[in-house]
Amino acid sequence: MHDPRVDFECNLTRRQFFSRSVRGVAGGVGSAALAGLLAEDGLAGPTGALANRHFAPKAKHVIQLFMPGGPSQVDTFDYKPAIAKCAGQRPEIVDRKSLRNTKNGLMPSPFSFRQYGQCGKWCSDLFPKVGEMVDDICFIHSMHTDIPEHAGAMMMMNAGHLQPSRPSMGSWLVYGLGTENQDLPGFVAMSPRAQPRNKLANWSNAFLPGAYTGTYVNIHDMKPDRIVEDLKNEWLPRAEQRRQADLLTRLNQIDLQRQQHDRQLEASIQSMEMAFRMQFAVPDAFDTNQETQSTLNLYGGTEYAKGCLLARRLVERGVRMVQISLSIDGYDIAWDTGHGDIPGGHRRLADACDQGIAALLKDLKQRGMLDETLVIWGGEFGRAPTSEGQKGRDHDHYGFTVWMAGGGIKGGISYGATDEFGLSAVENRVHVHDLHATILHQMGLDHEKLTYRYSGRDYRLTDVHGKVVNELLA
Repeated sequence: MHDPRVDFECNLTRRQFFSRSVRGVAGGVGSAALAGLLAEDGLAGPTGALANRHFAPKAKHVIQLFMPGGPSQVDTFDYKPAIAKCAGQRPEIVDRKSLRNTKNGLMPSPFSFRQYGQCGKWCSDLFPKVGEMVDDICFIHSMHTDIPEHAGAMMMMNAGHLQPSRPSMGSWLVYGLGTENQDLPGFVAMSPRAQPRNKLANWSNAFLPGAYTGTYVNIHDMKPDRIVEDLKNEWLPRAEQRRQADLLTRLNQIDLQRQQHDRQLEASIQSMEMAFRMQFAVPDAFDTNQETQSTLNLYGGTEYAKGCLLARRLVERGVRMVQISLSIDGYDIAWDTGHGDIPGGHRRLADACDQGIAALLKDLKQRGMLDETLVIWGGEFGRAPTSEGQKGRDHDHYGFTVWMAGGGIKGGISYGATDEFGLSAVENRVHVHDLHATILHQMGLDHEKLTYRYSGRDYRLTDVHGKVVNELLA
């Protein structure tokens, strides 16, 4: 007897199936059912274009502690006592730079500094908890970037280009290496309440396939089953989802026999496959109630601290990269309060993240995970040593501080230096492209070989620049 279902399965292409199913997808079928579909054609989640790496890696995961708005290097980790000695003056080395507040003199830090750890690193009292971890940290005091404007500088730090048209670092990493957990995204971006300026562009895949984009999570919504919107299917039980997945697998096999290929459609399929798997994996990964009380106490109760704990839980489960941006009171470039209020603004921001950051380092180290997890702290640029108004500082892209820990990086060292007033990088200068090249190197990737052909050109994270800073490597 003729079975009409055969005609349906044989004559309906996959493109037609999805075209006719758009309304159903919007109603919940999209998260319903593609487990097993992609296993047949090698598309079961982003496995990475270079999954075997270019050479042996020192790190497997990256956690970026992003500080949008520009934290002041001379008020945090770049101790410059000469500023206090020359307070109110305008030395020649400052005059040579084209700062907007050209008439203002040097402003001493309102915070005290003291030495920490066996290495004797000078840190301000803004970060006493991080100060306790300095023997595990490599401070890069000679960072510099191209422009002192937030949007462009943030794109440079997160995507290696001034314009929001390139893939983010996290997307490059997932493209090159894939993820170790097919039930979770390879790249997760988080922040308390406010997304950093440029929003999606900070974790975008741009022209890379859609499977490599970042997944954004608002830390403020800490209910594990609601932390990602529209994740669960409220209409179909798992068994029914499985039946739909099996049907789509058969359609996919028919389509493969016809040798059809559509990159955009494949990306959509991968996204729906990920949604199916995430509805069971995400609640577990984001449920911090599974942690001991001592661990919760270690991190503290701020929203950023919760993000740090979630970052550890995610990399523990195989997520390739996690970015945690600091925001406060819904402000997308939080550290930019430095324009008018370094004492108050920087204090509030440091109080919101100091304990959580230090706890993350301690926790990773205690669990034996710090060696394979590269932790990076910093903003898109720094702040000038001169004053703006009574208590503020203007932008400074000539020299600022970024620090790294774990992932095969030397601990307890300071690399490079700014001038005696902390304005410009003058020793062992490190550009953002060099930082990116070093990060990729620690992950086992050659920044010159990690490329993607688009619009007739081979693109890469470091553009046509960058060199690995070998002096930072353990």
